[in-house]
This record gives sequence, C-alpha cells and structure tokens, in this order.
Amino acid sequence: MDLTTTYLGKRLRSPLVVSANPLSESLANIKRMEDAGAGAIVLYSLFEEQLHVNQYTEQPLFQVPADVYLEHIRKAKEAVAIPIIASLNGTSGSGWSHYARQIEQAGADALELNLYALETNPRVSPHDIESTYVGIAGTVKAVVKIPVAVKLSPYFTSMAYTVRQFDEARIDALVLFNRFYQPDIDLETRTVYPHVLLSTSQDLRLPLRWIGILYQRIDAQLAATGGIHHGQDVVKAIMAGANVTMMASALLMNGIEHLRVVEQQLCEWMDQYEYSSLDAMRGTLSQVHCDNPAEFERSQYMRALTTYLPKP
Repeated sequence: MDLTTTYLGKRLRSPLVVSANPLSESLANIKRMEDAGAGAIVLYSLFEEQLHVNQYTEQPLFQVPADVYLEHIRKAKEAVAIPIIASLNGTSGSGWSHYARQIEQAGADALELNLYALETNPRVSPHDIESTYVGIAGTVKAVVKIPVAVKLSPYFTSMAYTVRQFDEARIDALVLFNRFYQPDIDLETRTVYPHVLLSTSQDLRLPLRWIGILYQRIDAQLAATGGIHHGQDVVKAIMAGANVTMMASALLMNGIEHLRVVEQQLCEWMDQYEYSSLDAMRGTLSQVHCDNPAEFERSQYMRALTTYLPKP
C-alpha cells in the first residue's frame, strides 16, 4: 500500500504531518515523531513579537530569541531524515525577509508563514489586509529558494479571490485553516484570560469544504489542518484534494504514538475499500469531480436546514 505523497518539494513517506505545536520544542520528541511515522514536521512557531528587541537593553522582548530557533532547526535536521519545516508567525512586513533567509541558511526544508492579525481599526479595509498578507508572502517567496507555504485563516470575505492572489504570488502551498484561540472571561477575577480549546474531528468540515472547492483550480498544493484526529479524517481530506494532513491537537491529547494509530486506521480503510495509493483517492470527492458541484455551496446549506429534525 502506497502512502507516499508530495508536499513542498519533498516526497513524504506518509501524509501525516505534525503541525506547529510545543511538542516540537524537544529534539527527543522530534525523533519520536519520525519513529511514529510522521511524514514531515512543522516546528513550533517563531513569533514576530519575539523578533523585536527592547529599545533600551537591545535584548529580545521574549525568552526565545531567533538564534535559539535557528539552532533548533540545525539540530532537528541532524536528528531526523524527514523534512523539517520552519514556521514564522506574524502580521507586519518588518523582518520577515531577513529571518526567512536565516531560516533557509539554518537548513530548513521549507517555510510556513502563519499570517494572522485581528484588525480592530474600522478604517482598515479588507483589501488593505489582503494586500498586506499577499505582499509579505510574495516578498518572502522572492528572497528564499526553499518552498514557502502560507497558513491562512478562514475569515476572508472572498476566500477564492484571496487564495487566487496567493497563487499568483507563486506560493507553493496553502494550509487551511488556522485555528484561533479566543480569550475567555473569568467571572471570579473579572479578567480576560487565554483559554486553549483543542480541536475535534468536527473542526475538519471547514477545511474540507474549501480544499474540495480549490482542488485543481490553483497551482498551490493544499494542506488540511484542524480536526485531523483519526484515519477517516485523513481519508476525507485526501479525497477532498489535500496533499497532506496536519495534526497537533490529536497528539497533544493522545501522545506522539497516536501517529501510529492514525496510520493504521488509514491503511485499514484503504484496504477495505481497495485503494492501493493516496494518488488514487486524491480529489475524488472534490467539487470538480462531484456529480452535483452545488453540494459544496448553498444547496448543502439549504438541505441541512430543511432536513434536520429536532428531537421530540
């Protein structure tokens, strides 16, 4: 059974890619991920805020300066044979090109740009936000030779148009979608605090829909993230058109060895339904291959609302 797939210029042994999360801060964990069957690893993110320095002390504002991250890339590349993808997380244009080049020099096989800003200024238009994002991605793409992926949020007025702009900037892959950790309110202390809620398989529906719509309509490869917990989740994403499926929450909840479980479930499903390779599955349930393409659009919404029967 052939589980190999291609992503960001590399042939991977499996579509199971570890997405950016704290587990990859440890070299021992990175080795365990490879042993458990990961096809590639996206390292924990280097945040834009960590790249700024205190104007008085000239020291990084946070405890993980860029040079520590770059050294971690070098050590990870020495420790494992699978591709290591670095991750930059930020919102502005400052410093991205500089650190992208340093990441390339450190040996990363590819770079994932995690673009996210919560724009609260009512005078900033959606066009301004999109132009900033595409500009950052295009600038980074122009200064490095390694492949570049962009991890997007689902909150664009016209997702298809926005994706086309990234595609025209020759971005190599799009990772759909970023999950944002919304703050909560503590009523006892009357304060706002971070509240991390890990994903479930239900979260996969949104990336499934857009991967299914975009498959074969853009040149960029597609990665599904958010809601990959079981082998059947992987099957759904591949059938929608994904090149790879990314996991973080499932590993945080179940441990790194859960990669083996997901791979076994994937193999069992493929064997049961007589699929010999991922290539034979990919895109078979995308919009371009769907008997009724409207199922990806409004008709599905209407059917869901008109056929749901509440409990008596």
